Amino acid sequence: MSSTTGFVTLEVTSSVLSARYHRGRLLACIGALSLTGCLSGGDSQKADPVVVEEPVAYIERQLVFNENTGSLVEDDLANPAEFRPGARLLLKSSAAARSSAKDISSAAFSGGTPGQGGYDVKDLHVSQDGNRLLFALRAPEIEGADDDEQPTWNIWEYDRTTASLRRIIDSDVTARAGQDVAPAYLPDGRIVFSSTRQRVSKAILLDEGKPQYSGLDEELDSPAFLLHVMDEDGRNIEQITFNQSHDLDPVVIGDGTIIFSRWDNAGQTRNNGVNLYRVNPDGTGLSYLYGRHSHESILEAGDIQFLRPQTLDSGNLLVQLRPFESDDYASVLAEIDVESFVEANLRVDGTEAVGQRPLIPGIRLNGELSLDGRYGFASPLLDGSGRYLVSWTPCRLREVTTDRIVNCTEDRLASDQYRPAPPVYGLWLLDAAESTRRPIVTAVEGVQFDEALLMRSRPLERFIPEAQFPGDAGALADDGYGILHIRSVYDLDGTDTTPAGIAAMANPVQTPPEQRPARFLRLEKPVAIPDDDVWDFDNSAYGRSRGQLMREILGYVPVEPDGSVKVAVPANVSFAISVLDGQGRRLGPRHENWLSVRPGETRECSGCHDPDSSAPHGRTDAGPAPAWAGAPTTGRPFPNTDPALFADMGETMAEVYGRINGIRRPLPDLVYEDEWTDPNVAPLGASFAYAYGDLDTAPPISGVCAGEWSPNCRIVINYEQHIHPLWGKLRQEVDPVTMDVISDSTCTGCHTTADAAGAAQVPAGQLDLGDGPSPVEPLHFNSYRELLYPDNEQELMNGALVDVLVDSGEVLRDEEGNPILDADGNEQPIMVTVPVRPSMSVNGARFSRFFGVFAAGGSHEGFLKPSELRLISEWLDIGGQYYNNPFDAPED
Repeated sequence: MSSTTGFVTLEVTSSVLSARYHRGRLLACIGALSLTGCLSGGDSQKADPVVVEEPVAYIERQLVFNENTGSLVEDDLANPAEFRPGARLLLKSSAAARSSAKDISSAAFSGGTPGQGGYDVKDLHVSQDGNRLLFALRAPEIEGADDDEQPTWNIWEYDRTTASLRRIIDSDVTARAGQDVAPAYLPDGRIVFSSTRQRVSKAILLDEGKPQYSGLDEELDSPAFLLHVMDEDGRNIEQITFNQSHDLDPVVIGDGTIIFSRWDNAGQTRNNGVNLYRVNPDGTGLSYLYGRHSHESILEAGDIQFLRPQTLDSGNLLVQLRPFESDDYASVLAEIDVESFVEANLRVDGTEAVGQRPLIPGIRLNGELSLDGRYGFASPLLDGSGRYLVSWTPCRLREVTTDRIVNCTEDRLASDQYRPAPPVYGLWLLDAAESTRRPIVTAVEGVQFDEALLMRSRPLERFIPEAQFPGDAGALADDGYGILHIRSVYDLDGTDTTPAGIAAMANPVQTPPEQRPARFLRLEKPVAIPDDDVWDFDNSAYGRSRGQLMREILGYVPVEPDGSVKVAVPANVSFAISVLDGQGRRLGPRHENWLSVRPGETRECSGCHDPDSSAPHGRTDAGPAPAWAGAPTTGRPFPNTDPALFADMGETMAEVYGRINGIRRPLPDLVYEDEWTDPNVAPLGASFAYAYGDLDTAPPISGVCAGEWSPNCRIVINYEQHIHPLWGKLRQEVDPVTMDVISDSTCTGCHTTADAAGAAQVPAGQLDLGDGPSPVEPLHFNSYRELLYPDNEQELMNGALVDVLVDSGEVLRDEEGNPILDADGNEQPIMVTVPVRPSMSVNGARFSRFFGVFAAGGSHEGFLKPSELRLISEWLDIGGQYYNNPFDAPED
């Protein structure tokens, strides 16, 4: 017998399976070829009236082992639709170990043998009155049926007062329209759940001219699960979140808001992971809450995810910390103070402290066995006692010579005579403060008991009514817009980044318009990628990098002199922002978190954020104070600006403009007019426009949207259709006096491998922009590969183009390091090719050498129109994809 972290454990083998009673401080321990934890505590065998009187719901699941290796098949929480048949939902009349259990879920399917029916159950949730139980259930596989004909996950409810079981969505057609999981009751009786239905998103796809489909997550593995709400009878289903990857595990907390686990995966950056977010039941108020820089907060474990949040008596959250994939289903159970902390070691005010603590110290997720065993799911009793129902397995080993299963000791863990044995998760009542566990459901070999919940009443959460938006916001809502307000793009994590201060930047006398670095804001939208069953296209459609997948542009708006922006944004879509210079090129790194607004809703931001900084960001109650206080007085204009644009104290210039002239709406073109300078004190800044109407090639917008830009309009740039035609376009030099054509030229006149007579030539600048498929990737034009991929320098030899070879300075040597001589006795140099760096980069226009030759004084100054350079710039800024509409790509 050994004791670790205050818990007592006892070895139980097949020879001692009969009940045995231990005096003193040990409870009875019963096992089946397994070790079960025993208790410490003098009153451990006394009845607990609270526990005994309340029913416990839980899941019994058959473990699945690999037929070849015998190892446990891992689960994958990144695939919420994962189907693990062989589960059933059970209800014990009390939490006493000897109370009987009733099979609930088997009644959902006629003719099914309990526990062998091939169905799956998960995501239990108890109603506020403690009488009803929501859960997700999936019917057995249909043999021989296609994937799209297989059963889907559905939401079910069990009422223990009537012993009745019902599927929430009664209609078979509606129930099969999506995968529904993770239900929770709202205070008004409705249900919030996670689903692939994507109802609003599908309607928007139809408005965009695409078919209706559920977009895949950003790993392209499964349809994205997003939060929806529905009435208690399954009607009036409405989508309330608009992430590109999964939104899971919603739970309503006391103030009526919903906390859930969101997979932040935009751009697939290094801080990707599942973080905690908050949202109102109508989808407004979406806000990051916790975890973005805390994925390595567990010792010796990386890439942990923040999953299954639950409320505690203290108001803190209980979460499961674990990786997406696990072959032992273990997690670290942690209590988090999300109201005071934004990261594990960071308060909302930016000071360092500890806001996250494990319920059981010493539990590890590094794959190594521990004497403490392993924990799976846990749920709080919420009775003020600080106790939990937990799924726990002891540490077990299999003796190599005898195949006997024994409990772990330090000596056995260090010995090569033992190997890990499969877990046996039983259910226990955990008192972490007293270091005791009381058995509720005894572990069984090959079975996992999980998701135990006490069916008891709790206080009703506050009801939050649907938001109302009068005035201008209401009018924008009717048109399908929300509002984004940024106080200043020159505010970086609370620091004013301007040389003389934002007030000086806002003063057109101190900083004329042409000297302001930030001139425009671009709104970018991710493209929902369809499953292969909807449209099967080759991976080459993404082009040089799949990191950004495909993106569309929602439009542009000027940045006001103080760096502020207030713009109408299409509602109910994910979007990101880019701050641009006067040439329409992105300043700084990409924005790698999706934003969204509901119709009429305003989203407020102080400024920008350094992605390498751990400073609190994204929460309205967290982070540094804004660097820009706005107007210092009421009723007066900003210094040296048009008196008609008078401010109220604290307003940004964007707020002033919106109040007087109406909130700006995005446009497809980059258009600048100086609307701020007082002409009586300084000359107006020069007006300019980079318009698609100036292109001689196909514009990346529809004719309808060219006439009137609306929330459903998109800028979609494909290389073959919109970029490649620029290289073959005829460009004429015209005498400005006589208007006679002096010369005709094209980019491909010089940048091609054949001259006008058809003879081979080295393309100018080692850049071939000619037509035709690439010999490396036939699904790409050769010019695309030349612009964006590394290449070798070429030369003309005997009328043919060949790679240039140069002496590397090294010689051929044999295995002993001696030079290998040629027939004449000379050393043989190692010849290598000369690399040519691509002139374009998918990191953006400002990372691309391409534009240098077109700048003032450059060798190609004036060769391309400003509107053409703008088109190339925005295409590179969003990722330089080959296609930005999957349905434009050829079917594979």
